[in-house]
Amino acid sequence: MEPAESPFRIILGSSSIARQKILAEMGYEFKIMSADIDEKAIRTEKPEDLVMALAKAKADAIVSKLQTSDDQEKDAKPSILIASDTVVVYEGAIREKPSGEEEARQFIKSYSGKHAATLSSVFVTNLKTGFTKGDYDKVEIHFHEIPDDVIDKLLEEGLVLRVAGALIIEHPLIVPCVKDVKGTTDSVMGLPKALTEKLLKEAINA
Repeated sequence: MEPAESPFRIILGSSSIARQKILAEMGYEFKIMSADIDEKAIRTEKPEDLVMALAKAKADAIVSKLQTSDDQEKDAKPSILIASDTVVVYEGAIREKPSGEEEARQFIKSYSGKHAATLSSVFVTNLKTGFTKGDYDKVEIHFHEIPDDVIDKLLEEGLVLRVAGALIIEHPLIVPCVKDVKGTTDSVMGLPKALTEKLLKEAINA
């Protein structure tokens, strides 16, 4: 798909390959910046509040970086910053990226024959007008049994160590173990397309 000729520039505030892939699939060209915040320093009781607080903190950090940067492009096109975050919720507990292989193994094993949910937030900022808005999307995933050898292979490969809850439902090894998904795969991967599109439109018209 050819990138759309856009009336605005997009900055994706994420180093996530999955988010970059999704935004490219949506037809946008964009610049990548990472926030480099201490996510563990931000805590809330509710997962909905946490994903929103983390996305806003990432946006604030990048806005601060841009304000001190000398190479900001000065032209008529406004820039829209997209920041996002994802957490997994399992039996009421919030799960972020696993601390290591052992925790990742525990996470994946616990999903076997059970269900979990992902919450993915999107927070947009119009850097020209100062408009900001965020929201989140929730997806429920129900699993069949997940064999130990599948878990071993996932851990050996290592991708699961870098995602919230060690949860990658689009992985070829996990696909046969997914019973049902109430929501969209792009949301589970970290950037819900429909919500991102909606917020982008609001930000550019603000």
